[in-house]
Amino acid sequence: MAAEVNRQWRLASRPRGTEAEAAFSYHEEPRPALADGQFLVRTLYVALDPELRERITRAADPPAPAAAPSGDALPPEDGPPPRIGAVMRGPALGQVVESRRRGFAAGDFVSGRLGWQDYGAGGGSGDAPVLRFEPVHPLPRYLGALGAGGLTAYFGMLEVARPRAGETVLVSGAAGAAGAVAAQIAKIRQCRVIGAASGPARLRRLTESLGLDGAVDCRAEDLDARLRELCPAGVDVCFADGGGRTIEAALGHMATWGRVVLCGGIAGRDPGRSPATADLARLVARRVRMEGFAARDYAPRFQEARRQLSAWLATGALRSCEDVREGFENLPRAFRGRRGGDGLGQVMVKLADPA
Repeated sequence: MAAEVNRQWRLASRPRGTEAEAAFSYHEEPRPALADGQFLVRTLYVALDPELRERITRAADPPAPAAAPSGDALPPEDGPPPRIGAVMRGPALGQVVESRRRGFAAGDFVSGRLGWQDYGAGGGSGDAPVLRFEPVHPLPRYLGALGAGGLTAYFGMLEVARPRAGETVLVSGAAGAAGAVAAQIAKIRQCRVIGAASGPARLRRLTESLGLDGAVDCRAEDLDARLRELCPAGVDVCFADGGGRTIEAALGHMATWGRVVLCGGIAGRDPGRSPATADLARLVARRVRMEGFAARDYAPRFQEARRQLSAWLATGALRSCEDVREGFENLPRAFRGRRGGDGLGQVMVKLADPA
């Protein structure tokens, strides 16, 4: 095998403010040696989800409370925050390059919370769990529309929001991994869709590339005035994949029997702001339902969702948007500035080509 050194990015400190790039330290160590029952994965693509920053900025979690009574327990979280000095982990795709485990062979593609490193072992008791898959789409699609963002969009839109043909849907964070897919699912459901994002280039892509009916700049425009203009009959569904000003403005424009969907992980993305400042009495008067959810709530149905998303991709009804950066050395820099320019969809870094 050509590369004997395993490059790694480890968490050096918990980032504060704009210091995210300095929160990681570069290390090199020998490529992992395999024990019986393990396989070696080469990391190909790493996704940079907004939730990663929230996880690494948290201090160590307190001891878990006693288990809730049967029927009341929530699905498990992704575990405690990574400890200082540990290899950074996040959603990623890789390829098996060596195997000593039945069911995994060299050349197999896998996905999971792989490390920010060239190589990692799988299959052992302490190794990160991975899912083997056979790609029928380009590999970045499996971190894009078929990844966590796509699953969040699928269940948030179809199970929580349940839009009906002709309704007006506002998607906050429409340039993000979940938002871009959610907006397109609403179009598939024959809704009128308005996307909120930042920057004129990105707004053009929302309307020209994704076919949305309108777009609003959540940073540069008067949101109240623009929503009054774009949604004269009110907002039936607000899919909130981004926090702060857009949600606050949207709450004042909700239609009767409207629904506000809050994606898991939205808290903390826009520090210092909260939709609680809105006139909540208006929501009561208009029978508006606000509901938070996380895609993991629907984990038993992930396969069903991926089948439908894959079918939409195959027919062209759904477009998977990926903002792909290149180079292992650029991981911390890309993490610091996840969104820039006219990027749309899931931000990811390509580390290597498949064998």
